[in-house]
Amino acid sequence: MRSYWFIIRMILIGGLILFLMGFAYERNTQRVCRDLSVQFVGNPQPFIALDSVNKLLIQNKGPLSSIPKETLVLKEMEARLLQHPMVYQAQVFISIDGKIGAKIQTKKPIGRVLGTPGYYIDEQGQPMPLSNLYTAQVPIVTGEVLLHLEALKTLLLSIRSDEFLDAMVTEVAVDARGNCQLRLRQETYKLLLGPVSDVSEKLRNFKAFYQNMLEEQEQKQFKIIDLRFNNQVVATE
Repeated sequence: MRSYWFIIRMILIGGLILFLMGFAYERNTQRVCRDLSVQFVGNPQPFIALDSVNKLLIQNKGPLSSIPKETLVLKEMEARLLQHPMVYQAQVFISIDGKIGAKIQTKKPIGRVLGTPGYYIDEQGQPMPLSNLYTAQVPIVTGEVLLHLEALKTLLLSIRSDEFLDAMVTEVAVDARGNCQLRLRQETYKLLLGPVSDVSEKLRNFKAFYQNMLEEQEQKQFKIIDLRFNNQVVATE
């Protein structure tokens, strides 16, 4: 008899738990969204306006306070954000009490191509549109850019990762064969890099040569500094 009542009691307790869980689930799905928080990560200067993000998240669903939680599909919201040409990564989540959160990483430009329209080259070596919100301080890139995006990415990332070069290089020109030429801030000579192969060694050799020039009491006025030859710096006055 005791075993019988124990089973009955367990069934009743289980039924009560299921009822409470179903009730809580129903209450939760009936909640509406009541707040929206967007956080830009990985880039101190986002290239997309907050209003644009909000519109991509809620689209034409009306005021935030009228949107039921169950109508939101987070993966679809993330997909809409990732379709924006300025967005690199996006994560969307929603709390139990209806707060929508989004973490967005915008693309990072490493070079700017002049033209109509102009555009940036991002860290992945892909074209990225200009922004009305912020102008990135990156080298100008000219020449046959679209033919050599991968090589330019390698070169521009090498420049950005070096404090000296990042401050000095103002322009990168590339020809149809992929030969690159640099312009430096406050310098009149042309810096011939040639192909981007062995770019780290070429730039390291140039930095050593430049430091040596600074240490000389009488600096020469060069017209061309050529880094195209293996492990050599050839300067022409």
